[in-house]
Amino acid sequence: MAPLTPRLVVPIDVKKKPWEQKVHLHNRWHPDIPPVADVTEGELFRVEMVDWTGGRVKDDDSADDIKFLDLTITHYLSGPFRVVDAEGVPASPGDLLAVEICNLGPLPGDEWGYTGIFERENGGGFLTDHFPSARKAIWYFEGIYAYSPQIPGVRFPGLTHPGIVGTAPSVELLNIWNERERKLTETGHESLKLCEVLHQRPLANLPTSKNCLLGKIEEGTAEWQKIANEAARTIPGRENGGNCDIKNLSRGSKVYLPVFVEGANLSTGDMHFSQGDGEVSFCGAIEMSGFLELKCEIIRGGMKEYLTPVGPTALHVNPIFEIGPVEPRFSEWLVFEGISVDESGKQHFLDASVAYKRAVLNAIEYLSRFGYSKEQVYLLLSCCPCEGRISGIVDAPNAVATLAIPTAIFDQDIRPKRLGHGPKLRRTPDVLSCTGDRHLPATQDQSGAVTP
Repeated sequence: MAPLTPRLVVPIDVKKKPWEQKVHLHNRWHPDIPPVADVTEGELFRVEMVDWTGGRVKDDDSADDIKFLDLTITHYLSGPFRVVDAEGVPASPGDLLAVEICNLGPLPGDEWGYTGIFERENGGGFLTDHFPSARKAIWYFEGIYAYSPQIPGVRFPGLTHPGIVGTAPSVELLNIWNERERKLTETGHESLKLCEVLHQRPLANLPTSKNCLLGKIEEGTAEWQKIANEAARTIPGRENGGNCDIKNLSRGSKVYLPVFVEGANLSTGDMHFSQGDGEVSFCGAIEMSGFLELKCEIIRGGMKEYLTPVGPTALHVNPIFEIGPVEPRFSEWLVFEGISVDESGKQHFLDASVAYKRAVLNAIEYLSRFGYSKEQVYLLLSCCPCEGRISGIVDAPNAVATLAIPTAIFDQDIRPKRLGHGPKLRRTPDVLSCTGDRHLPATQDQSGAVTP
């Protein structure tokens, strides 16, 4: 007998707000957010999800929605799911939860996505000191391929994946998160010289009740207020998995997540049609609504057996990820290098973040010679299937990072050529700007240089 179709545990209506959905969603991590459904290990089940903003970003001609987005909404997740074995016994703290991604994709009838640059004063990004203004590109899907009217001459297959897969923290682990992140926000600007180079802010996003959605827990109640003031934001990845943004977690992949609470309380969301390593523009994948079809397995006692704590407690562990067999195939790449010397010429000691920033900047400068504005390239490198690597981390004083870009995604040859046979420059549409902004696409001046 043919297997049953996946059981739908979270349906999504993209015309409704996150808090209007038939099954409750949530946008925080906390052990007391109640599960919305039980799933049995070995069962194939389907989870649908809104895009991470819950539909706030529109398919239109303005980046105003990116510029003024309230980031306290981040991220709307489907779940939690209480995972039990065939006898109905739930996963227990200390177990390992193996989550297999059997299938995934955009929601039927909602086959589009977007990539954005946040305003410097509202989230910023990896290169916010170079790109301080909000921008947006819309992408449309043709089966496995994506193209954007705002970045013409580019088309590529998506490696679709969930940005977030995670389990609920215990009370003890939640307290560890909140304490260390609060300490960072209080002392980081003075103690971390890297802040002067990367310009990231805030350094961490602490609990806030603003726009807090806690699933079945009714807003305004005493229980809601207590949890909202404690619940961790979903922005960073942590010991529970969470927002790891690993672009290769597509069909056939497995995630081995530590279990901290009874039932594991698995949640997922933040679907991406495609993403480059690093998701450098921050709103940087091709963000979309979507679905996952999953199977779970409980590995009893798996945390102690397979995860070695690196830290002061047994809770300081991290998930293991098994990459699936389905990926786009590219044979030719251009690779850009960066070292740990910042734009001012200052030497940093084996700093891979500075090195990767340099590699991305080098790629942007190069590709802007081919008729694209630097904003277009920044968005493209954030969402196309490019590969980031730490190539060297021991040869003091320079860490070496690389960014490899598949040449086949362009409709022109982007390899260096001898003089007189250089890039074919053209005027192109540009990424979407905000109301009142005047932002021109890349053009060629009389000297042949490209100016934004």
